Amino acid sequence: MTQPSTGGSPTIENADPELAEQVLAAEQDERRRIALFLHDGPVQSLAGVALMLDASLDLISRGEQDQAREILDRALARTRTTVGELRDLSFNLEPVALRDHGFTAAVDALMQSRGREHRIEVTLDVAMIDALGERTQAALYQIVREALEEAIRRGPPSRFEVTATTDLPGTLRLVIRDDAPTERRRRALEVLGERARTLGATLTLDHDVGGTTMSLELRGQPTDN
Repeated sequence: MTQPSTGGSPTIENADPELAEQVLAAEQDERRRIALFLHDGPVQSLAGVALMLDASLDLISRGEQDQAREILDRALARTRTTVGELRDLSFNLEPVALRDHGFTAAVDALMQSRGREHRIEVTLDVAMIDALGERTQAALYQIVREALEEAIRRGPPSRFEVTATTDLPGTLRLVIRDDAPTERRRRALEVLGERARTLGATLTLDHDVGGTTMSLELRGQPTDN
């Protein structure tokens, strides 16, 4: 459940009992989208690379080195593009960096990648989250990712900031700020609010002419490893 904001912006005061089911449905849609992307994108691309390599081998066996080199160059370029597509996909899912290096490294990789793509100045100060449990880190990562993607859809912003503090003993506050030109859509806020609720956290939102500030308060700082 989210709390009323101080700026009069749209918030959710009572969680919709159907939101959890809707979040699960949205995640199923996302898995379907990823499957289609892999089939129509990287899988087809790598199949094309395999055909080009076969053609190159045939040309080499016939002594046609120049033609073989041209095809190999195209195969290499396509392979690099496919690697980039798969790397971008990994940033949008729970990355290996989250498991191996913690929350800060994973969010930094995500923000740097998307920041370069959309020319966003990013600021990150979340080191204390690395001490939380794995499942809590994963949930917070998804909240940050969805907040960033939603800001990009609205803007994109020129600045995006994520800060974690402990204003009160035993309480973690995660603040996400952006200067995207329009207000967050209510539906996007509802999904973020439901994710926060699954952690037992509260979510507040403040929107003004300078952008949007979202604050998540997590009490107890669970360590669920």
